[in-house]
Amino acid sequence: MDLIHGDLIDNESRCTHWHSNLDIISLKFKCCPGIYWACYQCHQEQTTHPLQKFDLILDKDVPVIICGHCYQQMTFDQYQHFNAKNQLSCSHCNALFNPGCQLHYHLYFDNATNSCQRH
Repeated sequence: MDLIHGDLIDNESRCTHWHSNLDIISLKFKCCPGIYWACYQCHQEQTTHPLQKFDLILDKDVPVIICGHCYQQMTFDQYQHFNAKNQLSCSHCNALFNPGCQLHYHLYFDNATNSCQRH
């Protein structure tokens, strides 16, 4: 769990800001290599530097998301996996992800609107 930072409340990467049953992903920022953050608020509260986002077009091969259930690291395209029931889920363990996260992609990534399409 050393990969995931933030104000965590469990071992599936939920934090005090986002803690529904489906809030089990953490995200990586360019400014913090090798670290995933439970959410952008955790990053803002626990660091003293500005957040630097990955670009979903230029950095498309970089793992930027980790599943809090199985700890599988994935690129944004891999994260955009939809299961047979058309639900956003981990392609490794099938844990369901919060579809509402798409409303916040712009807070985490540059070029989010150009890259967010169902596969």
